[in-house]
Amino acid sequence: MTKILSRTYDLHAADRLEEAGFLPPVARALAARGISNKSDLEQEWRGMIPPAELEGARAAAERLALARERGEHVVIVADYDCDGATACAVGIRGLRMLGINASYFVPDRVLHGYGLTPTVVDIVAGRTPKPNLIVTVDNGVSSTAAVERAHELGIEVVITDHHLPGAELPRAEVIVNPNLSDSHFPSKNLAGVGVIYYVLLALRALLRERGLYDAATQPRLDALSDFVALGTVADVVKLDKNNRILVSQGLRRIRSGRTHAGLEALFAIAGKDCRTACVRDFGFAVAPRINAAGRLGTMESGIECLLSNDPAAALALAESLNSINSERRELESEMQLAAEAALAETDVQRRATFSLYNPDFNEGVVGLVAARLKERIHRPVIAFAPTENGELKGSGRSIPGIHLRDMLDLVSKRLPGVILRFGGHAMAAGLSILPQSFSDFSAAFEEVVRTHCDASVFERVVLTDGGLAPDEITEALCTEIDAQIWGQGFEAPLFANEFTVLEQTLLKDAHLKLSLGLGGQRFEGIFFRHREPLPAHARIAYRPAINEYRGRRSVQLVVEAAE
Repeated sequence: MTKILSRTYDLHAADRLEEAGFLPPVARALAARGISNKSDLEQEWRGMIPPAELEGARAAAERLALARERGEHVVIVADYDCDGATACAVGIRGLRMLGINASYFVPDRVLHGYGLTPTVVDIVAGRTPKPNLIVTVDNGVSSTAAVERAHELGIEVVITDHHLPGAELPRAEVIVNPNLSDSHFPSKNLAGVGVIYYVLLALRALLRERGLYDAATQPRLDALSDFVALGTVADVVKLDKNNRILVSQGLRRIRSGRTHAGLEALFAIAGKDCRTACVRDFGFAVAPRINAAGRLGTMESGIECLLSNDPAAALALAESLNSINSERRELESEMQLAAEAALAETDVQRRATFSLYNPDFNEGVVGLVAARLKERIHRPVIAFAPTENGELKGSGRSIPGIHLRDMLDLVSKRLPGVILRFGGHAMAAGLSILPQSFSDFSAAFEEVVRTHCDASVFERVVLTDGGLAPDEITEALCTEIDAQIWGQGFEAPLFANEFTVLEQTLLKDAHLKLSLGLGGQRFEGIFFRHREPLPAHARIAYRPAINEYRGRRSVQLVVEAAE
């Protein structure tokens, strides 16, 4: 059941924004997202929180400056998703720009698991030259045993991460993480790539203090903002003011033709124009191609694409990533059909959760399957796949009001030993269990969620910014909306009206093409991934967008939900 509601907003803030030049629908939407005046929408570098305010950044800079002074070798250990890949590229490029010898290692999802582990430390320690320092990006805050192993081998560790810490922190030389319990950094929403970028800014400031650079000769770290923007959007972190500045600056760089060869190649291979790059391109065109490498192979090809300065080499790597992504999509489609078959045998309305296991599932893709099912049934979903070590690896996605990691923690306490390992956050989490434990886990997970969560969370609520008059649905409105940075936690305006459904056609057996009547005017609409026909009259939540087809521009309503 879907319920479409209108957001509340500050009338005075909306009036101020309208006086500042915003169209009334945009002013209301911004006010509903906590914007009270135009300065809250700052997109210039000067509005960014200073690196000195991030605890640990200065200490990390001092250790890296020492590595530079000693000529030490630094190895970055990265995560195998797009945030980790961009964080690795930013770290490698930034350290080298600042005069530090650096290389990287990225774990294989299947062989090594996530993040810095004792096994990964042993692999890195066996390299030539042996590193003096390991720097983690987008991981490490839970790597207690790995840090101890590094110390045994005479290697120091600097952790840069943004994930929530566990009960015990690693005894690393430095930990930089805005989500540590004692951190007062104003933004808890930095992605992994944002954290390492802050460390590099702190390092450059330190080297400037020591007289190694001045304002004219210092390396231009803003050249890395395209990667910072991509990783921030790809990791679906909240786009607070600080993150919006980082994303905006990266997009400006791409649009101005100053992006790196690898990103330019990825835009080209995805059929996107760098000159009109937008947040949606990051999330739906570029990031999936990088993520595919980590899902079906190793992330090295994704990182190498981002590190390449040769347009021809970058394009070849982008083509390889595109092929892997095509394979991923085909595999995901097959897995989705199997998941849909399992779902058809379940009365979802009587359940609080849905857990499924299929021996043919791929462990790198189960998270995508869980995400699709969660969107369809509005229940927490965990999908499991077999692994080479005989365990089942599960990836889960949740809905607002149900903190997935906390639910897994309750299951682990109710049935000690059933969950071998788990981690994550409110909306996404991963875990490992034994095959024989699947039924026990599924039952316990269902019971825990049912017991601890109010029944109201299972009703899908779509928050909108109210209705529009027909003459407000214009290209000017779309252009003004597109001028802002929207994303997770700062969603683009969504409007709702009662429409007459004039025509509807199913495209590619997957998407509903619509002609909608409102106030005597006719609007074209598209309802992606929706097959069921709408009634003759329906309350519809939609985003107005400019559609370009064969040189003709028109406003199209992208439907998000129908009540």
